[in-house]
Amino acid sequence: MEEKNKENIASEEVDEVILEQETEEVDEDAEVTIIEESQPEQAELEKLRTEQEETLNRYLRLQAEYDNFKKRTQKERVAERKYKSQDLASDLLPVLDNFERALQVETNESNQGIIEGIQMVYNQLTEALASHGIQQIETIGQPFDPNLHHAIMQVEDEEKESNEILEELQKGYLIHDRVIRPAMVKVNK
Repeated sequence: MEEKNKENIASEEVDEVILEQETEEVDEDAEVTIIEESQPEQAELEKLRTEQEETLNRYLRLQAEYDNFKKRTQKERVAERKYKSQDLASDLLPVLDNFERALQVETNESNQGIIEGIQMVYNQLTEALASHGIQQIETIGQPFDPNLHHAIMQVEDEEKESNEILEELQKGYLIHDRVIRPAMVKVNK
């Protein structure tokens, strides 16, 4: 009987070893199957993450473009309001020049009333232009600035500084910070 017990025990041990090997093989097969099944899921997950990042980036770019568009249109509206009277001012500048020429006429008793009337109209016109941000460009005694002045003549005067404006031949005007018409000037060499 002892021999049978020994055989049974040996047989059971062999069965256990075989069972363990089969279990390990099944576990390995299961792991391979799980890994094989999870690889497509992993790839799908990566694809979805990539698509999500691309969509987020597109959204952020579109949001930035929209914000820039809003800022640009706001600036354009502000500039449009700021410079809306530029065309009218450009058309009125020759009229203003003619008023100035009329005021330079020699005054006598017969034309005194006319000159005073012209002076009043001239003053009202310059005040109206000033109320819309239109101002005269400073010239005489100022250094020449090609952005504001147009040099018609150059003369040499040793008493004055080089590049100093000596005479204004035609007035120049600005609307806020934009030149409507540059001043025509005589400049020292």
